[in-house]
Amino acid sequence: MEYIEEHRKKHRRLTKTKFAKRVLFILMGAILVSVGLEIFLVPNNIIDGGITGISIILSHLTGFNLGLLLFLLNLPFLIIGYKQIGKTFAFSTLFGVIVMSVGTVFLKPVPGLTADPLLAAVFGGIILGIGVGMVIRFGGSLDGTEIVAILFNKQIPFSVGETVMFFNIFILGSAGFVFGWDHAMYSLIAYYIAFKMIDVTIQGLDESRAVWIITDQHQEIGDALLARLGRGVTYLNGEGAYTGEDKKVIFCVITRLEEAKLRSIIDEIDDSAFLAVGSINNVKGGNFKKKNIH
Repeated sequence: MEYIEEHRKKHRRLTKTKFAKRVLFILMGAILVSVGLEIFLVPNNIIDGGITGISIILSHLTGFNLGLLLFLLNLPFLIIGYKQIGKTFAFSTLFGVIVMSVGTVFLKPVPGLTADPLLAAVFGGIILGIGVGMVIRFGGSLDGTEIVAILFNKQIPFSVGETVMFFNIFILGSAGFVFGWDHAMYSLIAYYIAFKMIDVTIQGLDESRAVWIITDQHQEIGDALLARLGRGVTYLNGEGAYTGEDKKVIFCVITRLEEAKLRSIIDEIDDSAFLAVGSINNVKGGNFKKKNIH
């Protein structure tokens, strides 16, 4: 009984720790988004995609407060998300949207750091992407179009990413009629940079890669990967469909930073080897540890 009670207390502590961590990083991410918008993008008439982009356009045309529009336009999608996706995601998103909206209100009087639209697009996109990536990584969202894309994913023959991209192309194109086509192109630059930074923030610079190698020199390559790259390998049994010959397939998991070194090792031993590399989101168990490459 004492062990059970101690285990329950430990579980509650872990839950509280995870909850506090989620709140902290969503808070930080939403604040960064506010900074990216009000300090870089909005003063230079550069927009982001999704509900944020629509809010910037409407704020420019009507004079309404941007923070209020961000909250009001996202609210219907949050209600839908609560009913269809789950309350944890909905409340995390609501918290992030509130922080982002309030942040833009407080930062409104602060002058932009640059009047150069290219610099604003680059640095605004970086800051925005990191902020959005942090929020997504810890279970929330800052844009209603993502919720719509998730809900319609099963009804339409497009992925969530493709659906969001369609919305954003339409929204970013609309910026050309409101702010001019130069600013629309700067908006595309900012959106692209933010998109890439979201990926880096979610996956990390040392994103894991799964590697499959088919070669007649499997023992030499396997030993080299173990000795020079420090990665364990697994030999899988395969059979060529055309020749019927037995083949050894080398499987291992590396980080993105190790991929170039792995390719050079393979080329040294067998430059005709078949190599397939794929991104993976999570690695658990075994002796896999991410480490720096020297």
